Amino acid sequence: EVSEMSERSKQNVAHGLAWSYYVGYLKIVLPRVKKSMEEFSSANPNLLVCRKTWKLHILIPLSCDVYDDLEKADSNIQYLTDLSETTMPRAGTKKRVYKHSLYAIRNEENQLWHCAVEYATPLQSLYAMSQDECAAFSREERLEQAKLFYRTLEEILQGSKECAGTYRLIAYEEPQEAETHFLSREILWHLQQQHHEEFAVHEGTPPPAPSTALDSAELNLQISASDLPQPLRSDGF
Repeated sequence: EVSEMSERSKQNVAHGLAWSYYVGYLKIVLPRVKKSMEEFSSANPNLLVCRKTWKLHILIPLSCDVYDDLEKADSNIQYLTDLSETTMPRAGTKKRVYKHSLYAIRNEENQLWHCAVEYATPLQSLYAMSQDECAAFSREERLEQAKLFYRTLEEILQGSKECAGTYRLIAYEEPQEAETHFLSREILWHLQQQHHEEFAVHEGTPPPAPSTALDSAELNLQISASDLPQPLRSDGF
């Protein structure tokens, strides 16, 4: 009965997507990110000068509007190269390839910041469900599920020792009026904050002012406790 209620209210959609994303992808690739960044930095010492940014930056637009080509999303984001690949057998595929792309982000002063960045791919599923009549997924439900996906993923990653210090979640709501370089500014803020954090460790300076990007505290206020997925068994397993 609890399972049927959860399915009718779609409470388990975002929860399941977040866990699948973590177990089937992030838990595999994130522990290897810093090694890939270190290898690239050794060959290109002038590009990745801030070790705090040696992470995978994961974009989470609450609109679930995901671009396959980041350069088309924002012309200030330019593809640079791919980091070293990881290959391993996975679900019947002998040599499943995992890799990340490195981008140059241009700021208003025409300076370039470099980082590995990509969208959280499960958001494409949420968007597709809202476009499919069979899923009966409204735009409002999609927004709530995107918020729940972010909160669930954040909680999962915070409890993962293997992934500690290897990622940066960038959740945001796009402005109602189109802004040409909104996305690059969001990414740049996170890169600059990490740069200041690294600098502050050595100099003892205070952290920068908060970003306009969404954080889990804001999302906690926007989602009621009843929206959270419930366990399907009363014994907690």
